[in-house]
Amino acid sequence: MTAADELLADLDAIEPWHLDLYQDLHRHPELSFQEHRTAGLVEDRLTELGYEVHTGIGGTGLVGVLRNGDGPVVLARADMDALPVREASGLPYASTAIATDASGHETPVMHACGHDMHVTCLLAAAQLLADHRSAWSGTVIALFQPAEELGTGARAMVEGGLAARIPRPDVALGQHVMGLPYDTVASRPGPALSAADSIRITLHGRGTHGSMPHFGIDPILLGSAVVMRLNAIVSRELAPGHFGVVTVGAFQSGSKSNVIPESTTLLLNLRAYDDRTRKQLRAAIERIVRAECEASGSPAPPEFDYTDPFPVTDNSPQVHDRVSAAFTEHFGDKAVLMEPSTGSEDFSDIPNGLGAPYLYWIWGGFDPDDYRRAAAEGTLASTIPGNHASTFAPVMEPTFRTGASAMTVALMSYLTSS
Repeated sequence: MTAADELLADLDAIEPWHLDLYQDLHRHPELSFQEHRTAGLVEDRLTELGYEVHTGIGGTGLVGVLRNGDGPVVLARADMDALPVREASGLPYASTAIATDASGHETPVMHACGHDMHVTCLLAAAQLLADHRSAWSGTVIALFQPAEELGTGARAMVEGGLAARIPRPDVALGQHVMGLPYDTVASRPGPALSAADSIRITLHGRGTHGSMPHFGIDPILLGSAVVMRLNAIVSRELAPGHFGVVTVGAFQSGSKSNVIPESTTLLLNLRAYDDRTRKQLRAAIERIVRAECEASGSPAPPEFDYTDPFPVTDNSPQVHDRVSAAFTEHFGDKAVLMEPSTGSEDFSDIPNGLGAPYLYWIWGGFDPDDYRRAAAEGTLASTIPGNHASTFAPVMEPTFRTGASAMTVALMSYLTSS
């Protein structure tokens, strides 16, 4: 029996409390930087377990520190925020919460990305470590982060004085529940999740009557030309096989059929696995937009507003080798190589800001038989709800058991025996 197995032998005993907590968190989701209730529940639990708790880091972020003799300092992170989504899962513990967003509008809220499961699994690992201090030595930092969905919560904690509140970690660990079988844990070295940017581009025209287009400069026509050219960047400017995404998610202009408007707004999203490609995509977008504005005789230069930046999640090969070996020992052939994801995360802002190597992995939340059948039929997209969907609902158990076990195994792969 490994040291991790010794801790996990008590998982059955603590599972009921944590499943109750999970359902409570799912019923009461909170938007980014509004996670006051969630943070309060976490603080109470960590305090009961004997952790040194620091709150209010980067807004609603908090950490629990458990010192247990000499050994490495290992940081484990869970994100806490939910999304402005109306839940349609039909679960008995489904959210009916309504919150006020940053713009002052009321919106339904749902844990449509599994952050409630992340919090529950990290708290379970924190309890197992607290209850079995004779099985390990070192220092554990359980970090609970706000506002991952905005891509700013991790950076807010670093800029909010995180380094001054905790010992410097030797390694950082994080995980995410995804649309995989609930017995599967997947990790990979190197780029695992993409960098992302959102861009609001404003194109200026000259308004006029729709029957007299020669008196104006049509920003809808200009925007259409821009969209067509932007969609050639990946296919014509990136080397074949080199990953990049440029998506125009919104085209906003005009109010009436016989009015040529003054401006057009485009909302873009970019994805890349490295900063060089990220810069290349940005430069190509700005070059194309400016050139099309010049060609159309636009009366003012275009405006570029970059928002929601997410860093590349670039896993340390050394950390991956160590943790993945522990995963294989514990999970057997259910520990697999993760395919690179086009999704994005801000987790890496924390270890990057603290100067620590890291590993971020995923695990599944759905019935393996349903998953295999859908994969064989080519219906995964319609059968297994994706993250951020109104029907996203991991099977509560054994998803919890797999996530709690994965976090415990990863932590214990670094914490030395006493």
